[in-house]
Amino acid sequence: MKRQPDETPFDEIRRAAVQVYAARHAMLRAAGEEYVALITGILDDAGINYLSVSGRTKTVTSFAAKAVRQRDGKPLYADPLREITDQIGVRVVTYLHSDVAAVAGLIDDQMQVLDDRDLGQETASEGRFGYASRHLLVAPEPGSAVAIEHPTLAGLVASVQIRTVLQHAWAEFEHDIRYKGRIPEEHAPDLDRRFTLAAGLLELADREFSKIRDRLQVDMGAQPASAADDDPRISAQELAAFLAGQFPEAGWSRTDHYTWIAGLLLELGIASLDELGEVLEDVDSDALNSRMQYRYPPGAVRRLDDALLAAYGERYVGLHLNSHRVELLRHRLDRLRD
Repeated sequence: MKRQPDETPFDEIRRAAVQVYAARHAMLRAAGEEYVALITGILDDAGINYLSVSGRTKTVTSFAAKAVRQRDGKPLYADPLREITDQIGVRVVTYLHSDVAAVAGLIDDQMQVLDDRDLGQETASEGRFGYASRHLLVAPEPGSAVAIEHPTLAGLVASVQIRTVLQHAWAEFEHDIRYKGRIPEEHAPDLDRRFTLAAGLLELADREFSKIRDRLQVDMGAQPASAADDDPRISAQELAAFLAGQFPEAGWSRTDHYTWIAGLLLELGIASLDELGEVLEDVDSDALNSRMQYRYPPGAVRRLDDALLAAYGERYVGLHLNSHRVELLRHRLDRLRD
């Protein structure tokens, strides 16, 4: 590539990197969508409770702006294509702080984690309140099931942010104010103090929400809600209360997952909690847990899913609502039978 007038070697490298990035952008956008679907599937399969999974691919303009950054007069990125690692970004928003750790552990179990930073802990270690988010740098483990099922992601790294909904609200508002608003210099100290105060209050709120969840999880089984008269399925609320008592060590699952598995129960002819309780009495939970070898805290719906698989075997695999995950269930069934 011919160097432009007055162009330094760094300028030439940056310009070439931006051209390559622009040419790859459509491919990276497709890979970003695939990463979102992959991580969503991993969380759903484990029954982990979360609010949302979203993604974004860095724009060519944003990549170019980052590639030119300098520190102390020196280029921050000698090789922008390799060193700018957030080209593909995925964000997981959870309800509670304990769910952040569960999501991070699950992703670590399923994928290769190249870097793991808890920015909330880093901020706290400095005696401050502020930005809090878990940042993972991930890629498919070569030769793993994920790599085989997603060959187009080979060699592509994704930056995964995991944060609670309160942490997300603080980060988004702070970013919007600081990077899009114009802050008069005389107001900056007061603004910093207010952002710090808000961060501390939100950390306290996160802790209180966790205590509320823990208290409810203990008490939920006492008085389950009644199912709707016009719906033959066990209601999601009723099932959630039942499973909280059946699997007290399991975390909550997403509300729509309780509704989904209630449909599977109906396909099996189970329309009441008494009938479900009779089925689960015949399942050896200790043996099931030992054979599944959970390396992450599975949600309540995942625990029930495995128990039903153990109880019904191939009949469960063949249910209509399981048609999209037959191979996954057969793989699990093999583990239960080994």
